[in-house]
Amino acid sequence: MSHVPSHVTRLAGLLLLSGFLTGRDVGAQHRHKAAGGQVHQPVEFSLRSVRDGAWSDPRTWEPARVPAGGDRVLISRGTRVTYDVQSPEVIRLVQVVGTLAFARDRNTELNVGLLTIRHTDVGSEQGFACEFEGAETGPQTPDELWPSLLVGTPDQPIPAEHVARIRLHHLEGLDPNDAPAIACCSGRMEIHGSPLNRTWVKLAADARPGETQVTLSEEVSGWRVGDEVLVTAWHRAEGQGSFRRNKQPQTERRRIAALSGRTLTLDAPLEFEHRGSGEFRAEVANLSRNVIIESAAPEGVRGHTVYHAHSRGGISYARFAHLGKEGVLGRYPIHYHLVGTTMRGSSVQGVAVVDSHNRWVTIHGTQYLVVRDCIGYRSVGHGYFLEDATEVYNLLDRNLAVQAYSGKRLPQQVLPFDPNDGAGFWWSNGRNTFTRNVSTENDEYGYRYDMQHSRSFSATLPILQPDGSRRPVDVRTIPIWRFEENEARAEGFYGMVVAANGDSQPDVPLRDQRTLEQIRHIDWTGPDARHPHVIRRLTISGAHYGFRPHSPSMLIEDLRIDRVAYGVYRPALDNHVYRNVHLSHAGPEPFNRGMDDASAQNGSFSVDGLRIDDLTGGDQRHPVVHMSDNNLTGRAESHFRNVSWPQGSARRPIFNRGGSVRVPPILDRGVPYFVHDYFGPGRHAKIVSTAALDLLHDGHEYRSDPPLTGDESAVAEVTDVEWPTLLDPVDDVPPATIILAVRAVGERLHVRGVSHDNGEIAAIRVNGQPAEVLARQAGVADWQVLVDRPKDHQLLAAAVDDAGNQEQTGHRLRLAALLPADGTDPSVVGTRGQ
Repeated sequence: MSHVPSHVTRLAGLLLLSGFLTGRDVGAQHRHKAAGGQVHQPVEFSLRSVRDGAWSDPRTWEPARVPAGGDRVLISRGTRVTYDVQSPEVIRLVQVVGTLAFARDRNTELNVGLLTIRHTDVGSEQGFACEFEGAETGPQTPDELWPSLLVGTPDQPIPAEHVARIRLHHLEGLDPNDAPAIACCSGRMEIHGSPLNRTWVKLAADARPGETQVTLSEEVSGWRVGDEVLVTAWHRAEGQGSFRRNKQPQTERRRIAALSGRTLTLDAPLEFEHRGSGEFRAEVANLSRNVIIESAAPEGVRGHTVYHAHSRGGISYARFAHLGKEGVLGRYPIHYHLVGTTMRGSSVQGVAVVDSHNRWVTIHGTQYLVVRDCIGYRSVGHGYFLEDATEVYNLLDRNLAVQAYSGKRLPQQVLPFDPNDGAGFWWSNGRNTFTRNVSTENDEYGYRYDMQHSRSFSATLPILQPDGSRRPVDVRTIPIWRFEENEARAEGFYGMVVAANGDSQPDVPLRDQRTLEQIRHIDWTGPDARHPHVIRRLTISGAHYGFRPHSPSMLIEDLRIDRVAYGVYRPALDNHVYRNVHLSHAGPEPFNRGMDDASAQNGSFSVDGLRIDDLTGGDQRHPVVHMSDNNLTGRAESHFRNVSWPQGSARRPIFNRGGSVRVPPILDRGVPYFVHDYFGPGRHAKIVSTAALDLLHDGHEYRSDPPLTGDESAVAEVTDVEWPTLLDPVDDVPPATIILAVRAVGERLHVRGVSHDNGEIAAIRVNGQPAEVLARQAGVADWQVLVDRPKDHQLLAAAVDDAGNQEQTGHRLRLAALLPADGTDPSVVGTRGQ
């Protein structure tokens, strides 16, 4: 048997943020409504289980009848009820204190208003703020008495030939801001459908309008005729505003009519082109699952689901459809709510979240969560969302984000600077891992990292440290830890934005002292030169704006930008290091000047490797590299080497004063640009603006040299220029390790997990035994190991990286009992985490 552990490590002082309470205070929040302090009275159950048995068996219940519409049902502690029916009857409340397990040998359907998993048998119809009478004692409950909802288990998912469905209904008397809902209140909730080897894959051949067949890049298993699929956009959609209202999206929704090898036949012809050849390719994503959680009335009151602290379990290969309450804080399709480290080991794997009115997966005050191979399709507001900037060590790997729509700010949201305007991925603490994700056709951004400080919000928050302590940290100084091999395509506006307080810089030409003072008062706090933001192998194609880096101290390696109006846009050029930037069809401003129209630069930047595939889309005012005019600090320089461009007309220069608006510099210090080894080894080109009089009169002989220079730039040969060392990155942060599954194999245990790091994982040990690395990509290592059954019933998994950083707080898992080898359901034996 196997078990996905969901751990109950005690979190010393869960955060109190924006009115959210945890621990014993949740009970108080539940009993007293925020408006008027109204006390919620307990409700009476009309039916309760009195023995193990089937839902359909009257002997299971007291009174001895099968649950019917309108009932409030209690699954009593110590009883196990098998849900074995497809019933249209809408149960008002199912409160699970024992075990409710969905049958695996038939189709099942539960229609319900509220489904809660909790330690108390006091009836409640509140679907979000759980009463944690058991928050102090619940984790000590014997495992055989742990409240459990089992819609499949990790080792025994619902088989592919059967469908398990939960439909959430709003009923009269339930709070529409709260219900319908599935809420796991310090209990165990497992939702697992039949696995797919891939939930989405790239196309392997072009699919043209009118065609009904698409070719996949690899064979898929678990996909079936009749499944609903997406063929994602390749071109940027036309129109203004939101995909939800005005734009014509080019992602197309179809069903599989036939499947043969890598060829899918669709039930209707395609309307748009979807490239499957060349460098940039669209995807085919499967939205169908055989376990379904959905709102019964998508146009009415929608439902949501939530895990609270000290819960257990996880989700895999399920479909969450028509969920999320638009404009209501905390009501999302999948929500990990302030669980801290208590669910280390939980994962959301292979899930399809379809047509959400409030995000897809929300990670709030939660650490060490794994979100992998998921598909988010249509959301109001951001899609994959890390909520309050305290989240660290979460892994988001190989997820697909399609059409996160612009929403409104949520009432009492934690971070006031977030407009909720539609990002596929949105996060505010850099110490998380984002790898191999793809976003497309989101209203505003593919990816947005954002952390800002203001009078109304302090960016200094209590952050979990590698040694397990918490201490106040200005989150802006925490670098983006791992962001690698991600792609943004056909976005509404931006491929990626790294935002900071500089995001509020004036978007006007720098003409006067007032604007200059405004810029000088920007708080550019960010990571330091030894711990920069690191972006690797980011691909952006088909967006309006490509990459917008608004923070100092950034290392950007292997940046690919194609088919955009603006490439590197409005950068905060201060200790930026770019390596291997490849631009094609990058519009009028491929590599923008500092702060765009302000044309102002704080510090230095370097570009080692700049490939330009074409010189179209510009003129003298729109060169490839727009030169900054104003040297704000006097120390700003710009360094390039290994620059290549095609032969062609000199109509468009490579370096020039740029922009549709050119304003005479307000400062008498210009910014020099150097192209190292341009005239030969050790013979460098120094390029200056003709408006930078201080540089023009520095003693060198400047001349025009098209297309290197343009109508307002000139070049001289210099020799005494060193290539700058702007960053000195060090790796002094250890990896993060997560045990995902434990299986008994005779007298030994098979342990499987994942470790991720900002460097490379060198080794993983479990109870001192070296683990075998199964796959290694972009700093993420999947591993397995066989260990002897521990006499103290504890497992400890920890990793070390290639810089020698040893994980100080590895994943410690306490097995509640020796795992049997006879296939006993893991809900019986259970685990505990520390």
